[in-house]
Amino acid sequence: MYDALLFDLDGTLIDTETVAMASGLQAFAAVGHPVDVDFLHRLIGVDQPTSAQLIRSHRPAIDLAALDAAWRTGFRARLDAGLDLKPGTSELLATAPGHLHRAVVTSSGRTEAHRKIGLAGLAPAFQTVVTVDDVTRAKPDPEPYLLAARLLGVAPSRCLVFEDSETGAEAAHRAGCIVVQVPDILPASGRWAHHVAADLMAGARLAGLF
Repeated sequence: MYDALLFDLDGTLIDTETVAMASGLQAFAAVGHPVDVDFLHRLIGVDQPTSAQLIRSHRPAIDLAALDAAWRTGFRARLDAGLDLKPGTSELLATAPGHLHRAVVTSSGRTEAHRKIGLAGLAPAFQTVVTVDDVTRAKPDPEPYLLAARLLGVAPSRCLVFEDSETGAEAAHRAGCIVVQVPDILPASGRWAHHVAADLMAGARLAGLF
């Protein structure tokens, strides 16, 4: 049924979205432009250039470089204190059929993505990692998932994707993949998902992986 398993990273495999929200609120306040958590929710699953545009529209006078530095510093400090996996990550990676190719497809930059994967101890589980630095069009464009399928030598229609955000689910759906959406902070509309589940293992079962 499937030839490959493709996973989003933040909010899907690792519990970083709550960390990003907390460090983001702190960073906006530190540069003198506090925002509420509802605004930060708009940035979930969004690549950095698009995120910068949204922030500039919301806070035209903000110093984006200072915000970025404060946010990165706070985020990394919190990660260094401990990085948790999302429920079902270890079980799914340990029990999924061994013949299936595996890749991470993330909107994080290359350096940051590999750092988080390393901190979480997940590097040995994946053959390849596609980051926002590897594509010209980020999610919700299908390019990241099409590239992952091409690198693994499989058809997109034979890829089972696990995503948490609407942005990511749209990208995978438009690429022609089978999509399991496991909502993290924000609820799923279900528009772009073939299956919506409470956790990764439940989603894998709904998709017929087990």
